Parts: sequence; C-alpha cells; structure tokens
Amino acid sequence: MTRIRTRALPLLTAALLALVALLQTGGATAAQAEPAGSPGVRAGSFTNPVVTQNGADPTVIRYAGYYYHLGTTWASHWEMRRSPTLGGLKTAAPTTVYRETVASRCCNFWAPELHRLNGPNGLRWYLTYSAGVSANIDHQHVHVLESAGSNPLGPYTYKGQVDPYGDNRWMIDSSYLSMPDGRLFMLYSFWEGGSQNLYAVRMSNPWTPTGAGVRIATPSYAWEKSGSAVNEGPTILQHGGRTFLTFSASHCDTPDYKLGLMELTGSDPLAAGAWKKYASPVFQRNDAAGVYGPGHNFFFPSPDGKEVWMAYHANAKATDGCGGSRTTRAQKVNWNADGTPDFGVPVSTSTALAEPSGTPAALRR
Repeated sequence: MTRIRTRALPLLTAALLALVALLQTGGATAAQAEPAGSPGVRAGSFTNPVVTQNGADPTVIRYAGYYYHLGTTWASHWEMRRSPTLGGLKTAAPTTVYRETVASRCCNFWAPELHRLNGPNGLRWYLTYSAGVSANIDHQHVHVLESAGSNPLGPYTYKGQVDPYGDNRWMIDSSYLSMPDGRLFMLYSFWEGGSQNLYAVRMSNPWTPTGAGVRIATPSYAWEKSGSAVNEGPTILQHGGRTFLTFSASHCDTPDYKLGLMELTGSDPLAAGAWKKYASPVFQRNDAAGVYGPGHNFFFPSPDGKEVWMAYHANAKATDGCGGSRTTRAQKVNWNADGTPDFGVPVSTSTALAEPSGTPAALRR
C-alpha cells in the first residue's frame, strides 16, 4: 500500500506532502535515480532492487519475451518499464502508457495491477489501480483501464470506477481472481469497523461489479496490527489446483509491514468461511539483511514456466515508511511438502540471484 491513512495517523508530515508534490510534478531527486548496475555480479544473475524509482506496490508480468514493471507513481500517470531480463529492469527507461486529466481521478496513482483477461472485446490487458484527487488521500477509489490490443504498453482507455456499493466510498488495492469455471472476482481493501479489511465482489466484466462486495478477512492476529489493524494488497497465487491469496498486514509506515497467507478452501470466493487464514506471517522484515517492511507483492512466471517468482517492495531502513523510499525486489517462490508456498526470507541487496529459469543464455548479463 502507498498511503499514510489519516484514520490511522493524525496527519501527514510536511516531508511526505513535499514528496507527493515533487512526484506529481515529475520531479526527481538524486536518491530516485536508477543505479548504473551492480559491479561484480556474475553473468546470468542480478541483485535487488530491480527498480528504484516508482518501486512501491509493484506489478511484474512476463509476456512475449519481456518483463514489464509497474509501480506506484503518486502522480497522474502510469509508467511502464520493459526488459528481456529481470535484472535489466534496473536500467530500463520508463514509458508513459496512460495520463489522466479528469480532476476527480487525476492524482495519487497507487497500487497498479496488470492482468490479461477476457473482456467484452476479447483478450485485453486490464490495468486496475487506486486514484483520487490532488493531495487528498481520503478520496481514493478503484479504476480500470483497458488496452487496445495485446501490447502491455497499450494504448489504454479508461473504462470506469469500480463502485460495488454505489456510494463512492474509499477503496484501494484492487486485484482479480479468475476461477477455473470462468467466474471473475475483484479483491480489494477498505476501512470498516475500525480496521482495514479484505473484500471480494463478483464482476460481470473487468470493471463492472454485479452487486455489493463481501468481507472475506479482517485483522485478527497481533502481527496484523502493528501501527494499525490492516489487511490490504491482496493478490492471487494458483498452483497445484489450489488457490492462495497473499495480503499485506500492519501499517505500511512501520518496518513490520509484512505478508500473510490465505487459501480458498471452498468453491465460493464470496463466502467468508471458504477462506482459511494461516496463523503466522509468511514473509517479513529481515534485519540482518537490512530489509524492512516487505510487502504488497505480485507473482509472475519464469520464461520456461517452471518457476514462480514474487515481486514485492521493501525499505532499506527501519525508519523509512510509506513514501518513495520503497524499492521493487524479486525472488523465487519455493514449495513446502504440503503444497503451500514457501517465500523464504527477503534477501539483502548484496545477494546475487540467478535469473529465472529459461532465460536465454544470450540475454544473460
């Protein structure tokens, strides 16, 4: 998640407001400059982070021989980076794929996700995200863009705001769940009853809900309540015939922002009892490696489809919070004997990681 929520904290700091203003006007600082690379990294490997500028709330997909990256911009546009290798995203130039001019949804772009779905016009890329009005984080809503064709770089057209209750309520961190029988659901987060909870709603197309959403999870463990009680950033991982959902827990302004895990054990994603929440966090701070607040992740396959990888954001200091200091990192997902995912621990920025399996030898640095 990208925000400091005013219900969770009394007010935004002047420094954060300055950061938002800088990013909305397209400014850049020395700390945001893309690194030139990591000297000494062996061929066919990379080090984290893979993206520094606009690295929060990342989505990484792989399509037609390229990796594509999206991250929170805090501004009124979306930028996408493209590279034939995962490590190459670090120096890839951003391309602006969409810019908004409508005042009611112009600004504070957060938490993009990119999904290839069957819509009314056939297979298209759908970019779902949170946006609101300038310098006001209490007016965030979920919006959806549709690509003109199969190119993830677009062009994109605005399709609509997702408003399951018809009352324009605050709503963030949207994602999709596609069931094997073709049913489509949207997952999202908003405040209710003093905590930030996870919800699901059935969709008739990628931007139109069929009715009201239902709550499927609320913070119930102590590790979900550091700073404030938060469940957000849901994303789906389907593997071995099972459907898992990872989510981010605790407040993003703390180093204890982390990932939890749920599993769909029934057939109806709108039934809260069909979701099992695991009692312990599955991915969290690694002080020894200098990684704090790891969360808001997204899954993508290796080039040969044999591996599952996870993109996530994290900070380099325990005192960093919800702002532009968060960078995009990536590492491979492993599997436990019982079929559940094993995310391991977030690795340091000096740890060399092999490029995902199936990366052509000619592309390895």
